[in-house]
Amino acid sequence: MEAKEHAAKIVAALTQLYPEALCALEYQGDPWKLLVMARLSAQCTDARVNLVCRELFAVLPDMKAMADAPLATIESLIRSCGLYHTKAKDLKGMANELLSRFDGHIPDDIDTLLTLPGVGRKIANLMVGDLYGKPAIVTDTHCIRIGGRLGFYPETLKDPRKIETILAGLIEPGEQSDFCHRIVLFGRETCTARAPRCNTCPLSALCQKAENETRGQASKIKEDIS
Repeated sequence: MEAKEHAAKIVAALTQLYPEALCALEYQGDPWKLLVMARLSAQCTDARVNLVCRELFAVLPDMKAMADAPLATIESLIRSCGLYHTKAKDLKGMANELLSRFDGHIPDDIDTLLTLPGVGRKIANLMVGDLYGKPAIVTDTHCIRIGGRLGFYPETLKDPRKIETILAGLIEPGEQSDFCHRIVLFGRETCTARAPRCNTCPLSALCQKAENETRGQASKIKEDIS
């Protein structure tokens, strides 16, 4: 099976499993809130970010409020997300940059987004994909892990930029953003990091790791018989 055909089958299977392709961050359609939550999600669970941001946005409801807030106030509100000194500095910096350079609007291209404090390719891709419907591959931990298991690239490959390039060439542009959301949902429910549910996995027939393990078991049985 060709790589693109293999990818299309996986996209179709994930679409059937998760038709809505919901973003795990509860940003309620507000571009600024998505940017804040995306920055806070680094080395923190989406569930924790959602919880923390309920209070954060109650106190600092918009970009202007974040820009004007003392750094210590921001730090105290996001402390439980981890790395709060750096994240607070980035949030305040992003707010000031967006207000001064872009009149409070979120840029719609990756290169411009990358000039904002604390914004890397993962965040930039999330923003252009979710907000503007552009092709975008968000290489989070679920995407990196599961893509290797499914056979898109070697499991030993962990470079997010290389993986982004590979997946962008395999997944149809119009499917990329939703595919990444679905991979996150699939990674939480089935293809977990520590204990993947391979025996009941709905993608097992398309999984390279499952195929390799089946071949290995068959080979061992033959060796035992002989």
